[in-house]
Amino acid sequence: MKEFFPVLHMAALFSGISDEELTAMLSCLGARIGTFPKGSRLLRAGESVEEVGLVLAGSALIVQEDIWGNRNILSKTGPGQTFAEVFACAPGAVLNVSVEAESAVTVMFLHIRRVLSVCPSACSHHSRIIRNLLGELAEKNLRLNEKLTHMGQRTTRAKLMSYFSAEAQRRGSYEFDIPFSRQQLADYLGVERSGLSMELGKMRDEGLLDFHKSHFLLKAPDADAPHFVR
Repeated sequence: MKEFFPVLHMAALFSGISDEELTAMLSCLGARIGTFPKGSRLLRAGESVEEVGLVLAGSALIVQEDIWGNRNILSKTGPGQTFAEVFACAPGAVLNVSVEAESAVTVMFLHIRRVLSVCPSACSHHSRIIRNLLGELAEKNLRLNEKLTHMGQRTTRAKLMSYFSAEAQRRGSYEFDIPFSRQQLADYLGVERSGLSMELGKMRDEGLLDFHKSHFLLKAPDADAPHFVR
């Protein structure tokens, strides 16, 4: 597993943990690696889970679907990012989302119960990984609240402006790439793709922004527009 250490050191879950500690911890947590082809389901709604997934390569989408097949993308996870930790931390909880491989993806699964309890060897670094896990849960909760803010807007334009504003503030720049394709962005914001594409075209024509595929440039309307400080 040492070939994946560079990715693991990027992960918030293993922040501040040395190679030696990481080696011991992966054994303690029963780490296992799985590979999945593009389009496959890593986890399905209705299942219960006891493991956290950590993406090592590729990317996965966290998706909610109703019985009619309508999709709502909650988030996208890439190398170093985790999924299913909320459900794995709640004994008996059943997934209300599915995890789908956006591309061919390699994932490390970690037994969450061993993180939340003292292991037989009483690893001193357990407290650190628990703090890291809490920090990651808090960050994801903030992102979910942000998504609810976007979706709570009344129109497709207002949803787009809310999303782009949040992305610009997070990056500290009016120019940035987003992690979604057009269809994925429509699924994330809960709008029709055709309406989203039409609105983006209107916003470009009105001089509010410019874009090419997933690269966007927001155009400040006047000199009083906010300046970003890194």
